[in-house]
Amino acid sequence: MTADRPRDRLGRPLPRGADPSPATPAVPSIAGLDDRAIWDLAVGFIDDGLPFHAHEVFEERWRTATPADRDAWRALAQWGAALTHEARGNRVGAGRLAQRAQATLSGADSVPPVVDRARVLASCRALDAASG
Repeated sequence: MTADRPRDRLGRPLPRGADPSPATPAVPSIAGLDDRAIWDLAVGFIDDGLPFHAHEVFEERWRTATPADRDAWRALAQWGAALTHEARGNRVGAGRLAQRAQATLSGADSVPPVVDRARVLASCRALDAASG
């Protein structure tokens, strides 16, 4: 996540010159963390109502993953983006991204064992169904 401007809970930049106190902390780097710690960090963000932060964590991991695991982490980044769109009130966008996340995760050659695949797929189905 870029640090050029403070952001709100859903990753939207605050207006220039706005009071930065309602901003949320920046997403921490995952450098040096193993897959379990990365999964736990991102899911903790989701559980705390910070899906944009989860998306950023998953995206950073996707970009550094081994080729075998890359699709699974990309699906998780898509899931985080879908949850972010849902939280922002964009149900159509959430549904489309949830469909992509489902397809990507279902087609992944390898899914790290720390990933709760059932949780992700159930959440994606719910987002897709809610999109109308």
